[in-house]
Amino acid sequence: MKPLLHIVLALSLGCCADAFAQHRVLLGGEGRLAIVSTDGEIEWEMPWGGIHDIHRLDNGHIMVQENFRKVVEIDPKSREVVWSYDASKSNGNDGKRIEVHAFQPLADGRIMIAESGPARIIEIDRDGNLQNEISLKVENPNPHRDTRLARKIANGNYLVCHEGDGVVREYDGQSGDVVWEFSVPMFDKQSKPGHGPEAFGNAVFSAVRLANGNTLVGTGNGHSVLEVTPEQEIVRAIHQDDLPGITLAWVTTLEVLANGNIVIGNCHAGPGQPLLVEVELKTNKVVWTFDHFDSFGNAVSNSILLDAEGTSVR
Repeated sequence: MKPLLHIVLALSLGCCADAFAQHRVLLGGEGRLAIVSTDGEIEWEMPWGGIHDIHRLDNGHIMVQENFRKVVEIDPKSREVVWSYDASKSNGNDGKRIEVHAFQPLADGRIMIAESGPARIIEIDRDGNLQNEISLKVENPNPHRDTRLARKIANGNYLVCHEGDGVVREYDGQSGDVVWEFSVPMFDKQSKPGHGPEAFGNAVFSAVRLANGNTLVGTGNGHSVLEVTPEQEIVRAIHQDDLPGITLAWVTTLEVLANGNIVIGNCHAGPGQPLLVEVELKTNKVVWTFDHFDSFGNAVSNSILLDAEGTSVR
């Protein structure tokens, strides 16, 4: 399996320039994993589909889903799967319809997995043994839409995006109680079907807990990024047409860089629109874009910058 690919276009005075910027990217799209070098070349790739989450481990291996049921670890040098966990057949799930849209390697060697269908978060060890389990609150159950990205955060709780409910919920890591939630607003607009810029809804995809205690939310087909306080107040927003020359479509991954900038995944936006956008959060100034539609098409939902350190929902 190959590293994911990331390209950047420099922006000057709000206008895109066809020049590669500083980032090296791992991403998935058009049925493959790839790594794009800082000069825009695909330096590694391998066939792989069905990605809604991706991580790079400290040993350089890549962890992704397979067919939305398995979590696997890939050695990029050999392109071989060196570890796997089949959520559809493990820890009580035999015969159940299940999809995995989020997982997370943890510092203690465990793997956190959000299971849509069973509506639970589990932690397992590397032998697949169950170490922790909490039930999720799901008001509109659907194995394909119960969850999108989910993360265990610094306080030990789980921050979970419920796509079908249009809600981000924070769960106590031991009791499973909901201790905070935010319903993605429709901003007095009507729901519109589809996946591109013409669609609209509150199918939330990602959430990151910021150092200031606020939560950054990627609203999916709401075409926006929202910064929300613990009191559920929106204190900063980037809406569909707020960035010059850029149209946000299905907002997916969010990566907060060490310099405070954020990288926004812009899925299903169509040709001529960047797949990734780096923005100064305080000013909404675009400082970098990644436009590789010809190589990766319209369905790049997940990416990681390989040359940046920060907090991510990837």
